[in-house]
Amino acid sequence: MAEKSIGRRFSALFYSVKIAPYVFVLPFIITFLVFFLYPTLNTLFMSFHRIVGVGEWEFVGLENYRRLQNRHFFNALRTSSWYTFFTIAFLIPLPLLIAVLLNSKLLPARNVFRSILFIPSLVSVIVAGVAFRLLFGNTAAGFVNSVLIQMGREPVRWMLAEIPGMFIMVVLGTWRWAGVNMIYFLSGLQAIPRELYESADIDGASSLRKLTGITIPLLKPISIYVLTISIYGGFSMFTESFVYWNASMPADLGLTMVRYIYQQGLLRNDFGMGSAIGLALLAIVFVINIIQLTFFGLFRKE
Repeated sequence: MAEKSIGRRFSALFYSVKIAPYVFVLPFIITFLVFFLYPTLNTLFMSFHRIVGVGEWEFVGLENYRRLQNRHFFNALRTSSWYTFFTIAFLIPLPLLIAVLLNSKLLPARNVFRSILFIPSLVSVIVAGVAFRLLFGNTAAGFVNSVLIQMGREPVRWMLAEIPGMFIMVVLGTWRWAGVNMIYFLSGLQAIPRELYESADIDGASSLRKLTGITIPLLKPISIYVLTISIYGGFSMFTESFVYWNASMPADLGLTMVRYIYQQGLLRNDFGMGSAIGLALLAIVFVINIIQLTFFGLFRKE
């Protein structure tokens, strides 16, 4: 009887109006505390210290942050910033246009095209990186260089020049994530009432007018979300660079902010410096997102 009474009391917790909500959000709270809040606070602690022995730390104040004033940090910041800018320039308008086309009932085999465009996001970035290394090899035997030679052009040293290297990373990033952003825009398009387009047809609006007057304005929340995650994804990019420049990086080519954290924290065992870089990156992404969210009126009551 005692066991049944305890069981009834325990099950009653899940039906309690006051307690049940906290029970259901408990997994999220635990995950947040263990995998986000604790690592963030620990990173903040390490950014003011340096390792002096096994499990021993020495307080150095702002020394790790002063060490950020070096050319490698600014090169990594420039690479990540340009990569983010170019990927946003492609990963918002291109998936939007593709989603509009795939949302049209006049297009045959729409589901087939959706699947084809979404498949790259499921491919391992390691496999994709190896394929891109073969396609864009430095030598004349590389596929793209061999095509350029057949066209009478000079082969390009893709891994040894800044602009070709950036081109490779942007192409790889766009190829991987265009399908994901397309799904976001498709979900937004399917939530737009069809009556609006029917009214526009009655008024004689063209396809371009419906796109600019109905589709794009009503997709503003989705566009802001895609922009926000694209900023985060651009500055947190690591694998596209790592699989292409997996060894040396001449003149810091392919050195992104996250790869600089990896280089300092894990390869050189300088966790204080790596933590300082990580917090600087967190502050940069936070400020940029706050600015763009304010600019697009997310914090403004309408």
